[in-house]
Amino acid sequence: MPRFSAFLFLLCCWSCHIGATFGAVRLAPGVTSLALAAEVAVLEDPNGRLSLDDVKGRGADFTASQLPADAAINFGYSSSAWWLRFTIEANPVAPRDWLLEVAFPTLDSVEYFGPGGEHLSAGDHLPFAARPLLHRNFVFPLHLRETGDSTVWLRVASEGTLTVPLRLWRTETFWQQSQASYAVLSIYFGMLLALALYNLLLWLSLRDQTYLTYVLFATSMAVGQLSFNGLGNQFLWPNWPLWGNFAYTGGFAAAGLFGALFTRGFLHTRRNVPRLDGAVIGLAALFGLCMVAPLVVPYRLAAILVSLTGVTFSLVAMLAGFRCWRTGQPGARTFLLAWAVLLLGVAIAGLRNLNLLPTIFFSFYALQIGSALEMLLLSFALADRINGLRHEKDAAQSEALATKQQLVGALQRSEASLEQRVAERTAELEAANARLRENERQLQSLAHTDTLTGLANRLLFDARLQQSMQQARRSHGQIAVLLVDLDHFKAINDGYGHAIGDEVLRCMADRFRATVREVDTVARLGGDEFAIVLTGLSSGADAEHMAQKIITNLGAPMRVLGLPLEIGASIGIALFSSGDLSPAELLRRADQAMYAAKDAGRGCYRMFA
Repeated sequence: MPRFSAFLFLLCCWSCHIGATFGAVRLAPGVTSLALAAEVAVLEDPNGRLSLDDVKGRGADFTASQLPADAAINFGYSSSAWWLRFTIEANPVAPRDWLLEVAFPTLDSVEYFGPGGEHLSAGDHLPFAARPLLHRNFVFPLHLRETGDSTVWLRVASEGTLTVPLRLWRTETFWQQSQASYAVLSIYFGMLLALALYNLLLWLSLRDQTYLTYVLFATSMAVGQLSFNGLGNQFLWPNWPLWGNFAYTGGFAAAGLFGALFTRGFLHTRRNVPRLDGAVIGLAALFGLCMVAPLVVPYRLAAILVSLTGVTFSLVAMLAGFRCWRTGQPGARTFLLAWAVLLLGVAIAGLRNLNLLPTIFFSFYALQIGSALEMLLLSFALADRINGLRHEKDAAQSEALATKQQLVGALQRSEASLEQRVAERTAELEAANARLRENERQLQSLAHTDTLTGLANRLLFDARLQQSMQQARRSHGQIAVLLVDLDHFKAINDGYGHAIGDEVLRCMADRFRATVREVDTVARLGGDEFAIVLTGLSSGADAEHMAQKIITNLGAPMRVLGLPLEIGASIGIALFSSGDLSPAELLRRADQAMYAAKDAGRGCYRMFA
């Protein structure tokens, strides 16, 4: 396969331009960035033993790439070392200092020979600090000759796919573009992290293994992508090049393993597509072998196996998703679309790694584009799955109800012959219904929520007040009870009707919620009367401040069902810190203070003295 990929590349070069002459890269004034693939000449070194002097003496053996300018030179999985040569013809007024970027971070070895005799080395087998410029890609400073042409030589070798995207940059432009690319990659990995954390929380809550396998899938994908984009070598493992080299194939192999397990759990392939379930299991096992393959077989063989397995699994998973969609599996349609996008990216990336597709922007970043789109679509797939399960539950309940009705019909048809037994059963059922009604009445009496406003009712308020008073006695703290009566509510209720009155009460409830703290309790005692328990007060001034705030917020104009209305509130305040005072007495004091506020002209508060 490596020799075949190299042969294909040389055959394309020969067929595109037999007897081609080597052009020069021309730098005109104003040029800040230039792709170099179109003007690069290449020479294969099968044994990897040629030196720079050797290849300089074999200039006639070089072959023109004849690729589009924006393409990347791709030798596939080649065991050879490759020499690349290009000549720069600079305008006399063009800048002399440039940066040469080799934008493929997984290359094992990249040696740079500059026009001034410079010799620099980089590669993912070296620690990150050994690079000429600290960047996720391999970047070399290039200083052009003051006069004449400048020739640059590169020697590249790698056990993985051997892709060499070359671009010449002005320094300022390069760093500006780098900031943008780092920002885009940060967003991408932020999406991966958010997806993994979100599904981890769902797994902790639901204990559904599907979510856990997807968390592991997203994490493995992140490891592989971090190695592929060079961010892992730069930020996470700069001093561990051996791990950085393994993380590329190991991460994507682990992503394939957990992706296969996720597919099996999500689609229930064992039940829905048993013939494909064995293939999914086999591919999952093969991905598992790929994870450890670099430890026992040559890295190149492991990388090829990962690419081929990824392409094969993409076809199997899409077929399984299609069949489950045809049988009505919940969420299968969106799942098929999501994984089709991702697995199409996997297939394109695998074919590009094998040099069966040209290396352009889309094929180079196909895996990242596909995985980003898959994250969004899979959220909808999970929602579809939940909706589908809910519909199945409803259908099961309907079936159970129909069965119950059939049973009742059978009992009715046998009533004549079983009148005595029916009478006894009826008596038993009536007793059971009476117990159920009594239980229902007790549960209703224990309900804590006012049905109209959603606030606490009197029962819950009394319990909270009792609890707050006990806490105040133990901690020597202070609480306050505020009794609130809406001013002029009766006139609005009588004048506009109960529908308007109910809407006003709901609006007041919303304003209460927006005003008090979460630790405080607001209850509707009845009609237009509300009560509030304030806890953790430092002094009575805190209660007065809250009362004034409530009066201000409740008194703001409102529009209810198209009618402009204004309503006020009178508030009575009673404080409690210690002693044998009962909740009823504390409420009586607040009520007395509230009537004092009404006597004072309404729209104000009074403290019980």
